[in-house]
Amino acid sequence: MLPTLEEGFNGEEAGGAEMMIRDGVLDGPKVDKTLSLHLWNEKPLGWVNVARGPVMAGAEQFTIKLTGKGGHGAAPHITIDPVVAAAQIVIVLQTIAARNVAPLQAAVISVTTIHSGSAFNIIPQEAELTGTIRTFDLSVRKMVLERFDQIVRGIAETMQCKVEINVQRVTPVVLNDDSIAASVQETARRIFPETDLDTSSYLTMGAEDMGYMQEKVKGCYFFIGSNNKEKHLDYSHHHPKFDFDEQALIHGAALMSAAAADILKSIG
Repeated sequence: MLPTLEEGFNGEEAGGAEMMIRDGVLDGPKVDKTLSLHLWNEKPLGWVNVARGPVMAGAEQFTIKLTGKGGHGAAPHITIDPVVAAAQIVIVLQTIAARNVAPLQAAVISVTTIHSGSAFNIIPQEAELTGTIRTFDLSVRKMVLERFDQIVRGIAETMQCKVEINVQRVTPVVLNDDSIAASVQETARRIFPETDLDTSSYLTMGAEDMGYMQEKVKGCYFFIGSNNKEKHLDYSHHHPKFDFDEQALIHGAALMSAAAADILKSIG
């Protein structure tokens, strides 16, 4: 069994889970099951979620580089404007989730940065867009990536821009095994009889590289509520004022260790 924790992905090198797998963490000794957790400041202290099935999305990171022909802003007709092409791409990419993905399925395509230009009166030569794609279902992922490529290349060609597209996989879906999740649920009920145990499917489009380990070894990823409004510790993750009630650390450590012990007993 492997209790593990999150490490980041920097867009060039593998995240923590991939590096650990590469270095043999699942092989020496052989890992039978995995457990992982995340403090969750969207929910109050005392809330625990242990769900079956998918819990966090698979993620891609993309970069789009557009090259046009720069010139003076007063003479746009003799330029090839990558800013206009970038604007069209941002708008049309939103139609993938709105018009290509079934309403009861899920996908996110977010353009999060646009870099171009240097002065108010100059049409630039280049524009660069970056962002992320999130999906749960592999068939949806395949379709979204195909439509993404078609749209970006099609608009670039229409606007007479050259284009380079780089899409990198950040992590696969975090998918909880039914039997391991059931075991963790029973442990949670035993050690936290007064806890607000939530066993419903708590899907988030956030991503975790724990998905790489779960591709190789079945496991369970669970959430521990950590906010405390009375102490003003209720800002969301990645907010500049983010902080949490440290009692959640005790809850998380207790459930992680007890769940691991119970699973090891069942293995014999």
